[in-house]
Amino acid sequence: MDEALLRSLTPGVLAVLVRRGADFAAAEDAVQDALVEAVRVWPADPPRDAKGWLVTVAWRKFLDATRADTARRRREDLVEEEPEPGPAPAVDDTLQLYFLCAHPSLTPSSAVALTLRAVGGLTTRQIARAYLVPEATMAQRISRAKRTISGVRFDRPGDVATVLRVLYLVFNEGYSGDVDLAAEAIRLTRQLAAAIDHPEVAGLLALMLLHHARRAARTAPDGSLVPLAEQDRGRWDTGAIAEGVEILQTALARDHLGEFQAQAAVAALHADAPTAEETDWVQIVEWYDELARLTDSPVVRLNRAVAVGEADGPRAGLAALAQLDDSLPRYAAVAAYLHERAGDLTTAARLYAEAAKKATDILERDHLTRQAARLNTRLNAHRAH
Repeated sequence: MDEALLRSLTPGVLAVLVRRGADFAAAEDAVQDALVEAVRVWPADPPRDAKGWLVTVAWRKFLDATRADTARRRREDLVEEEPEPGPAPAVDDTLQLYFLCAHPSLTPSSAVALTLRAVGGLTTRQIARAYLVPEATMAQRISRAKRTISGVRFDRPGDVATVLRVLYLVFNEGYSGDVDLAAEAIRLTRQLAAAIDHPEVAGLLALMLLHHARRAARTAPDGSLVPLAEQDRGRWDTGAIAEGVEILQTALARDHLGEFQAQAAVAALHADAPTAEETDWVQIVEWYDELARLTDSPVVRLNRAVAVGEADGPRAGLAALAQLDDSLPRYAAVAAYLHERAGDLTTAARLYAEAAKKATDILERDHLTRQAARLNTRLNAHRAH
């Protein structure tokens, strides 16, 4: 069973059901039932037209559920006759569905969570991690969003800012390696950039291209994580970097700065440096100052502390870090790095080990564990002498 094929077809099937009059929550349930049926049936009897099969089965599931639910009897009058099985139009509805999920009746955070779950293919746990909240909290948020839009007509699509936020989080989850969605997020953002003349759309596309350009160098042959400073820059995709920088420069020239443009500017400065030692950290700190002004995000301030440590020395970085809440994700990892830079290997080793225990990403956890072991080996060798 090709799970990737099923995942790629899901948004289009969901969009067809919504267009035919199904409310979003019921349509999603019907599509999930159809996917279960596909897993059961397809290995022995694969269909010629996978999407058409899913549309037909999902529509039947929706009709069955609608007729069985007395609270939804009124909606049966709006339901069209069941279509005959046959090829479904080869139309990419995914981006349209992103806008429909960003419904005005939902808060931006709820719309993003719902879209990531229903269209982006992410699990509730992955979404909760992206939002830095417990999984149970995110499950409740998604359930509330479904209830809010149950029965609502999708004739008022959401705003661009919410769709951009969804695409950004889908890309980040794909880039982490848990689910390979990065290329899909770039594809959809290209579509959006072609349809909408908006500097933040361009900023997000530039940011994605600049990060994606480094993807091949992020891991070693054994699968271990390679920090940015240690990456083989010869493996970076120079074509993607050049395109990202050009898109960013055009967007910045419009003098309508947003957070994605500012993030892309940081990524461009990293990409522009021939070596890690030649990185313009002073400018990067300035861009993080802009980002902090735009977002007031503690994660931005955490990244800024690292940049300050590079630009002005580790003690300055630790001073910036001390102003933040030490319960922030990756706080211990940043503190460990800055303490090591400052020469306090004992504290750094302890903090690396602490950060490894808190890490939710396997690659990151293994990297932090190796960092702690490396410093402990040095400390033991020093004591032995």
